[in-house]
Amino acid sequence: MNAEPTTTDIAVLDHGAHGIPAADYVSILRERLPDHTVRLVRTDAERRRYLAEAPVVAGVRLTDEDLGIAEDMQLFACNAAGVDHLPLEELAERGVAVTNASGVHGPNIAEHVLGWILTFVRRLDEGRRRQRRREWRRFQSFTELTGSTVTVVGLGAIGETIVERLEGFDVETIGIRHTPSKGGPTDEVLGYDDLPEALVRTDVLVLSCPLTETTTGLIGEDEFEALPNDAIVVNVARGGVVDTEALVSAIRNNGIHGAGLDVTDPEPLPEDHPLWGFENVFLTPHVSGHTPKYWERRADVLVANVERVAETGEYEDLRNRVA
Repeated sequence: MNAEPTTTDIAVLDHGAHGIPAADYVSILRERLPDHTVRLVRTDAERRRYLAEAPVVAGVRLTDEDLGIAEDMQLFACNAAGVDHLPLEELAERGVAVTNASGVHGPNIAEHVLGWILTFVRRLDEGRRRQRRREWRRFQSFTELTGSTVTVVGLGAIGETIVERLEGFDVETIGIRHTPSKGGPTDEVLGYDDLPEALVRTDVLVLSCPLTETTTGLIGEDEFEALPNDAIVVNVARGGVVDTEALVSAIRNNGIHGAGLDVTDPEPLPEDHPLWGFENVFLTPHVSGHTPKYWERRADVLVANVERVAETGEYEDLRNRVA
């Protein structure tokens, strides 16, 4: 009988993702890193022991207690794309590298976006309503996606994957990013200052940017006014990117054709909120990030980084490093 290893190489905090338990992540890491000891941290006792030993810690967040215990931590592999909730300054002072989950969500969120766009275009929601009524009566589609202009705000890993998935639909694409000189996969790349000019040409507006000082309230009354009345708005970014009151007003006054929202402001959306009552607003409760392949993709990043550290002896040039 093999003795249990006495040290911990990777400590995985018990932070599930999209309803998938962290234990699944541990199983994948153990299979792919057989020469490393991977521990799941579930109890306070395990926290005190494993965090004190592990040079690599994976999870969504770090508490003050975690930081006090994890004195030997060299890498925090964050299981979220956004890291603004982490104590980045303190981690930097301690020389701890931080990576994120950028790119992990691209395929599934892009599919979520396409599902909504095609539902609007082909009026699949009306087909479902008639099916529930057992009503065999034809209806017309709203439009064709072919030949339309899709503007994607945010050309990170998610935005770029959305654009890639749109390539087969013969659409014109406009990308909005902080530094247009970086280019991108869209037919045009513009800066945030040029957003109003892009909106007047937009048939489908997809929001896939992070919530920052620049993007908070980015789509408000003026932006809805700039959009054509038959435009579709899809938000898989953060609820705060859109001014909710302005969105409700645009829907009520037929300022846009409709909206698909995986995120809202506020969130969760209160039961009495008017957004629930519009047939041309599609709502999902922040689930576009779910994929059964989530932990496999997270493992791709962490395994590559652990192998690089083993090869170089340094926590440098890591994949998805953000701090």
